[in-house]
Amino acid sequence: MSTTSDDEEVGGGDLFQEPADYYQPEKQPTFVTHRMLNGEELHLRLVGHNPLWGHLLWNAGRILAAYLETHSRHLIHNKSVLELGAGAGLPALTCALNGAASVFVTDYPDPELIENLHYNIEHCPLLPDPPRITAKGYLWGAPTTLLNNPSTPTPIPSTSTAPAAAAGPPTYDLLILADLLFNHSEHAALLTTLQQTLARTASAQALVFFTPYRPWLLEKDLAFFDLVRRGGVEAEEEEEEGKTKTSMKMKMTVEKIYEKVMEKVMFEEDPGDELLRRTVFGYSIKWSTEALGQEQE
Repeated sequence: MSTTSDDEEVGGGDLFQEPADYYQPEKQPTFVTHRMLNGEELHLRLVGHNPLWGHLLWNAGRILAAYLETHSRHLIHNKSVLELGAGAGLPALTCALNGAASVFVTDYPDPELIENLHYNIEHCPLLPDPPRITAKGYLWGAPTTLLNNPSTPTPIPSTSTAPAAAAGPPTYDLLILADLLFNHSEHAALLTTLQQTLARTASAQALVFFTPYRPWLLEKDLAFFDLVRRGGVEAEEEEEEGKTKTSMKMKMTVEKIYEKVMEKVMFEEDPGDELLRRTVFGYSIKWSTEALGQEQE
């Protein structure tokens, strides 16, 4: 009888052992530099790879950061700021460096993404002390009470003997949305969060900057603004039922405020109109006068 083992008979290897190159090596974080208009440099870490595209510093983020810095006195100084889908957090850090009262920077609650945001905050020596910026995971459309910002100064306790009112959902003077409109299926959830977090004042606004990296889907990108003007899905349904008061309360205005053609495209091999793939568009969203009027009633 042969003493050769079964494994030896079929080639001498472990049948359940994957080949040495079966698992691809984990991609390591990369670092990018952004030069601010004042000459200072921000060094940002990007995650090694992420299905939500957080491993890239997008053109809209860079352009919006420069726009914020240019108009910092009007847009940022003493304002409360919320960034959604922040990636590396460049626009939010720009606000924290230019006199914002508080900055809350968020992205999808993936541990790697949020840890990376914390890293960029902790490793930014230009930030004031205390930095007045904090990071947290947040899923668009989720209850906005999750966004209570620990960096906001604690109010002075009241001397009144009346029971204290429960803390409501926070609102912000400025919302930042950079290169988020490509996620068409999440437009309704994104608008819900925008409606719930934008302060009900005439000066509060959301800045939405994006590039149509898939030019053939530009109409779907822009459909977000149509949804904003109509007040969202629920407002549309109520308006169809004749309930105009609620629908008017959610109406917002949309204004195109910016357009810049970049020197190069981000993805040279991608298909579609190259000019569009090099262009960053900027929009401002504010509450309509009708919505503000309903709020005061």
